[in-house]
Amino acid sequence: MTQPPSSFPMSRLEFVSLIAMMFATIAFSIDAMLPALPEIAAELAPGDANRAALILTTFLLGMGIGTFITGPLSDAYGRRTVIFMGAGLYILSAFVAWASSTLEVMLAARLFQGLGAAGPRIVSVAIIRDLYSGREMAKIASIVMMIFTLVPAIAPLMGAFIISGFGWRGIFLAFMLFSAASILWMGLRLPETLPVENRRPVRLHLIWAAIVEIFSHPSVRISILVQSLAMAMLFSMLMLVQPIYYDVYGRAEAFPYWFFGVGIFAGTASLLNAVLVVRLGMRVLVTMTLSVQVALSTAMLVFDLGAIAEPYGFAAFVVFQTFVFFQAGLTLGNLNAIAMEPMGHIAGTAASVIASIATVAAAAFSSPVGLLFDGTIRPLVAAMLIMATLGLLLMIYLARLERRVPAAE
Repeated sequence: MTQPPSSFPMSRLEFVSLIAMMFATIAFSIDAMLPALPEIAAELAPGDANRAALILTTFLLGMGIGTFITGPLSDAYGRRTVIFMGAGLYILSAFVAWASSTLEVMLAARLFQGLGAAGPRIVSVAIIRDLYSGREMAKIASIVMMIFTLVPAIAPLMGAFIISGFGWRGIFLAFMLFSAASILWMGLRLPETLPVENRRPVRLHLIWAAIVEIFSHPSVRISILVQSLAMAMLFSMLMLVQPIYYDVYGRAEAFPYWFFGVGIFAGTASLLNAVLVVRLGMRVLVTMTLSVQVALSTAMLVFDLGAIAEPYGFAAFVVFQTFVFFQAGLTLGNLNAIAMEPMGHIAGTAASVIASIATVAAAAFSSPVGLLFDGTIRPLVAAMLIMATLGLLLMIYLARLERRVPAAE
């Protein structure tokens, strides 16, 4: 099927808007939380404010676990059923977080909220594939992603606006309303896109066989690990960017606006990647990007650029922050493509497994970084340097492996 049947009730514009809204659940749930972290820390973790950053990584951990199971479940039980179940868990967890009186309850709620958010986010991709194929599918996905990239940039502004009127608990009410609106829209307008006769039961032995095959390829193992490190760098920045703006540079009120500007600029990385990857190749582009990150992190750490006289120290950090976000657009998609290249015969399962493992590992790598904040940017920069260096060494090793393959043949 190259396009929906004539009886399909939604126009292309409405369909793209709905899918983009479901995609945006993840970004909204992460970035809108950033302005709320100081108030949550003051109320729920007054003795250890750094623990409030775990609110982000527990959500990501839940999302990573959900990524692994929602795809196969939607193949077995239909797209709408899994999305409804995921959204229901997301809304219930947001309510528990809204009512929480301890950080521990908040973190448990965020874990399950991430698990629920994976339903609309992951199954949306399958819905696009159900209705479109080939270039039409790529076109729809590109438009959705273009809209999606705007959400992380504006989410902190939205969060700050909500907090000013309703307090930090209002953020969770917004999450509930956002998810309820998207699910109501889907329920009324989007029919089931996977016919019963095309459904496949969940077979755990096939999933396990796919996992074994995925990890039997050295290039896949390496690319997943580097993807985990690249995501961990992004997550670490997201965890600490708010306290750095607030506590290190005293720019609490301006934070959402700076984040918006950096996010909009960093969003162009995907366009640049589309041009450069054709000329340079995926592995070379990732290696070059990580090399720049190592050089920039080394300069920031050795010369302590973030601590020089204002406004130059702040400017140095903004450049550093921008490149970390920019780096994501030049690495994550390429690393995923490298991992998927030998997996064409099990593409669906492989995509879920790779995304799940990378996300869970990235959350595990980045969680300790948030706890190391000491009122300076040095712990963050040091963590970035270590992760970028490990990633770069792995990419160099991958290049050597690729050179050996033709010789062996």
